[in-house]
Amino acid sequence: MMKKLQILAIDTCTESCSAALMVGDEIIADSKVAPREHAKLVLPMAKSLLAQAGLSLSQLDAIAFGRGPGSFTGVRIGTATAQGLAFGADLPLLAMSTLQALARQGYRLSDIPQQLVAIDARMNEIYLGSFCHHQGDFVPQQPERVCPPEQWRDVVDESKDYYATGSGWLAYADKLAPMPNHVVHHDIDLFPLAEDMAYLSQFAWQRGEAVDAADAQPVYLRDTVTWQKLPGR
Repeated sequence: MMKKLQILAIDTCTESCSAALMVGDEIIADSKVAPREHAKLVLPMAKSLLAQAGLSLSQLDAIAFGRGPGSFTGVRIGTATAQGLAFGADLPLLAMSTLQALARQGYRLSDIPQQLVAIDARMNEIYLGSFCHHQGDFVPQQPERVCPPEQWRDVVDESKDYYATGSGWLAYADKLAPMPNHVVHHDIDLFPLAEDMAYLSQFAWQRGEAVDAADAQPVYLRDTVTWQKLPGR
């Protein structure tokens, strides 16, 4: 039986800033789309959730954070914030994939096991991931990559149906259309959420992926990222 964990999760990797607190089987969460306010919002969000649960940082098992890919600045803010909290409370960190978190969100919306995730990486590229639901977790089917949007077909099995989600589909709709029949639905106006990272963190914990704060590493997939507001946002 999996241990009932108490884990705080934060994410600032994309335009959405979010925090979530998992206490056993319950998750409470908060989020706001505010791409230039992450550094100001994320700590108050986390502290509010802890206060709601009547917990202190020292009572947690670990802190999970969005390790990327995403905005270069956002990934750094989230990593540094998580490290600061973990150092102060002597807690381990769990580095969570933004693409995997989006896959879990897509599954919650669709109940389709195969999830195809694309986040706009700017410079005519996407961050791309393919995941399959397995006993609550989401197993990567291919290594996460940054690539031209047209290359998304390289990570799919045309004999399976997929649910596609993420800002990459919106940003490069002209290059991706028409979508083939085996990509059955797509929710494009979604961002990764800490609540999904909190849920997924229990599997990362079980796999022994918790690390000391000093050893936590962001994942950029490329060295520099320019993050700009999407049209109409």
